[in-house]
Amino acid sequence: MTIPTNRPLFLGLAMWSHNQWLKSLYGSGCKNSDRLARYAEVFNTVEGNTTFYATPAITTVKKWHDATPSDFRFTFKLPSTITHQSQLMHCDQLLADFFNVMVPLESKVGLWKIQLPANFGPDALPALKKFLQKIPKHLTYGVEVRHYAFFNKGEAEKALNGLLIEHQANRIIMDSRPVFAAPPTSEAVIDAHQKKPHVPVHAIATAMQPMIRFIGHPEDLSNDPFFDNWLTRLPKWMADGKQPYLFIHTPDNVLAPELAIRLYQKLQQRIANSALSLPDIALPPEPEASPQITLL
Repeated sequence: MTIPTNRPLFLGLAMWSHNQWLKSLYGSGCKNSDRLARYAEVFNTVEGNTTFYATPAITTVKKWHDATPSDFRFTFKLPSTITHQSQLMHCDQLLADFFNVMVPLESKVGLWKIQLPANFGPDALPALKKFLQKIPKHLTYGVEVRHYAFFNKGEAEKALNGLLIEHQANRIIMDSRPVFAAPPTSEAVIDAHQKKPHVPVHAIATAMQPMIRFIGHPEDLSNDPFFDNWLTRLPKWMADGKQPYLFIHTPDNVLAPELAIRLYQKLQQRIANSALSLPDIALPPEPEASPQITLL
């Protein structure tokens, strides 16, 4: 089972490997095989989306475990064969096979993410209820829905939230307001507008590890008005003993590490005069340039 930590908040990105982070996060000359370890020196959680597409080899899972410190937390998606193709039904063996492979990392998984497709609506709630009743109870889960009926504050949303509260499953919150406020003038923003759900932000904590996926605006400072609400909500959750997960994306994720740290520092400033505290984090300093040799 997951080993508790005393961290009041987990901060991470949508991935741990990105070729554009060689200078900002890894340092030049970093091998691909060392990227996770370098990432984990700065951030304490990451979105593991690879498991949605394919279950990794157990040797790979062990490498991920060995590359990260004991208080690092992954958040892995359940495979699409379970959530999208089977829509949570008749998938007991698929689920058992997946968890058996992931056993070496079990103590380092903060949340197992159940991301449901947009066509998974109110009529499918009985399948979600049955699924939550039979999955391993010692693990922690987050559920992400995309059907619009779950965002209109009606009976369907009340039923969903009640079900998640009953089973202590966290409702994953998608905040895509920043990226949809950006004009579609680049390929990355156009792609995000096509793929990211454009749904209202309902900041509800149905369990103890609320997760926010903040999909940022490509212009750095344009994110601040959208993040201001979280500067109020996150301290309240932490004061209540909850342990939020905050994931920062940008359309191309090139500057996601810088944005994540800047927003984290704004949160530090907000709680500076309270009983709460957050440890300092920073990107590694850029290496100093070698002195020029002048031939006389």
